Amino acid sequence: MITFRATSRNFRFPRASFSFSIPRSNYSTPSYRSLLSDHLKNHRLDEAREVLDRIPVRNVTLCTMMINGYARNGRLGEALKLFDEMPKRDAVSWNSMIKGSLDCGNLGMAVKLFDEMPERNVVSWTTMVNGFLQFGNVEMAERLFREMPVRDVAAWNSMIYGYCDNGKVEDGMRLFEEMPCRNVISWTSMIGGLDQNGKSNEALFLFGKMVGSGTEPTLTTFVCVLTACGNILASHLGVQSHGLIIKLGHCFDEFISASLITFYSNCKQIEDAGKVFHEVMHKNVVVWTAIVTGYGLNCKHEDAMKVFGDMIKMGVLPNQSSFTSALNSCSGLEALDIGKEVHTVAIKLGLETDVFVGNSIVVMYTKCGNINDGVAVFKRIREKNIVSWNSIIVGCAQHGCGFWTLTLFNQMIRAGIEPDEITFTGLLTACSHSRMLQKGRYFFKYFSQNKHIEVKLEHCTCMVDVLGRSGQLEEAEEFIRNMPIKANSSVWLALLSACKIHSNLFVAERAAKCVFDLEPNCSAAYVLLSNLYASAKRWGDVSRIRGKMKHCGIVKQAGSSWVVLKGLRYEFLSGDRSHPLSEKIYKKLDWLGGKLKEFGYIPDQQFALHDVEVEQKEEMLSYHSERLAIGFGLISTVEGSTITVMKNLRVCGDCHSAIKLIAKIVGREITLRDSSRFHHFRDGICSCGDYW
Repeated sequence: MITFRATSRNFRFPRASFSFSIPRSNYSTPSYRSLLSDHLKNHRLDEAREVLDRIPVRNVTLCTMMINGYARNGRLGEALKLFDEMPKRDAVSWNSMIKGSLDCGNLGMAVKLFDEMPERNVVSWTTMVNGFLQFGNVEMAERLFREMPVRDVAAWNSMIYGYCDNGKVEDGMRLFEEMPCRNVISWTSMIGGLDQNGKSNEALFLFGKMVGSGTEPTLTTFVCVLTACGNILASHLGVQSHGLIIKLGHCFDEFISASLITFYSNCKQIEDAGKVFHEVMHKNVVVWTAIVTGYGLNCKHEDAMKVFGDMIKMGVLPNQSSFTSALNSCSGLEALDIGKEVHTVAIKLGLETDVFVGNSIVVMYTKCGNINDGVAVFKRIREKNIVSWNSIIVGCAQHGCGFWTLTLFNQMIRAGIEPDEITFTGLLTACSHSRMLQKGRYFFKYFSQNKHIEVKLEHCTCMVDVLGRSGQLEEAEEFIRNMPIKANSSVWLALLSACKIHSNLFVAERAAKCVFDLEPNCSAAYVLLSNLYASAKRWGDVSRIRGKMKHCGIVKQAGSSWVVLKGLRYEFLSGDRSHPLSEKIYKKLDWLGGKLKEFGYIPDQQFALHDVEVEQKEEMLSYHSERLAIGFGLISTVEGSTITVMKNLRVCGDCHSAIKLIAKIVGREITLRDSSRFHHFRDGICSCGDYW
């Protein structure tokens, strides 16, 4: 269990070490500087100004300190006023005022001050070059750089970094080659710039040249190199870099350790990542977050959540990235109870409404079957971005909430957020699950005409699903044959699935042939076609399909269902008796079987194997994997609580009918996510309206 204890951080600043009642003549300049520095360091600007105003004769240094303090705290107007009041200014005070203007986001004021500056030095020029780069004005920065009377290595480094930061990595490399002399910052800036612009191979090649030149890498250099190794899965080079890090004595640095953990995690060497983590003596939040993220990336979600819990127990407060990684693992585990605990910690730390943490909470709730809480958290996110909107739109679509999905899309447009390919997928999914054929046609045409959105196979598959589920099978087939993109097996399989829903064997045989042409060993297509033949009582064709599967070694995917409680996954197969509580589970299901008959339930035997006796068919249906999971949930959870079950295949029609009644009998909501969507069973009704 994850626990959180808030620690009071309220404290009072100590009084100044000497009183203002002492005559001014007793103050020495070093004393003023010390007191002023202390106030500024602790953001006590008014007290700092009071000290400055008590100085009999202000000097340039003390005034510049005050200007820097104002600028760092966003009080540019007061900094300018003090600057104007200064009887004498030197290059340092001018440079401070220019940098302060830039830090406060006022490029115009910085340019004005630079133009008015009586005598500029290399720092002035470099500061202004950095300013233009900071605001993305690369042309002005380049022009100013070329006009510089003297360029030191810092100026060259700034321009190289600016080029790379603005995506002009080729210009950065050209300038790097022109440099009369380079220092370690030059090499590191170029290595990092190459990697950040998708040129990780070139970055590592340049690192080799750097080492060959005799320049010793710094910690920052190694961070860039390890990132590049992780990006292109260059395991061998990363391990070599690790050896060099140990040789140079950098292995105990926390940021290097975090980079090593990330590198090993990206290269799927999670055991090595764990080894690095455990060797770190003093772990900061970056190190903890790196290992939580690494475990999640390697699908070791249980380990990720254990480490996240340990992190909090050790008193290390999670940051945005920590929460995002932990919540992603909760989603991977489908562990709603643990996800709620993480959510609670985020609330206590005031991070629930943060856009990055909030987005992850929304995804966690929607993937774990709780759409209502997902919507509630979405509404509380302060500054929603495209990820926020897509997360809730896709989530609502997967839960079959078509009206909510369209409402959210309209709100998104009114908020000025441009939809993207993910929005497109979410809307088509909603139309598919909510019988909105005309809306589906409209959205496909609308997004197909949007020049900023590329229509992909995923969108075409969704459109086939929209048409197919609505019974427009011939139109769906024609759509596939006229697609601007060549259809893959998934597109034809979507049509074949729709044929199964509507029992259309004529179109199904054509769709199946296309699937087999593209993917000869597609087990799902064989099973769907076999089931269609069985429904039509064409037993000879059923035997032929099964024989072909056996001959080709094609195995039907086993249906499995699972429940996650306290982070542990309990999985069941049909007729499974391996669980320690099997006796109680089957007893509960037998009791439910009797109650179902009282409600008039009759098993639909078309969903059982055709070549077995009637009694055996009924027994097989009663012990399908989803029913075993529900039985386990009923005996393992608190009375009245929601039972959430996940299934890897589409729920069969018989189980769907039975679960509706089971939910009514036990007076509990049952949430079932199958391969198609989420079903919410309550009081004898399913949220899908028997359309899935």
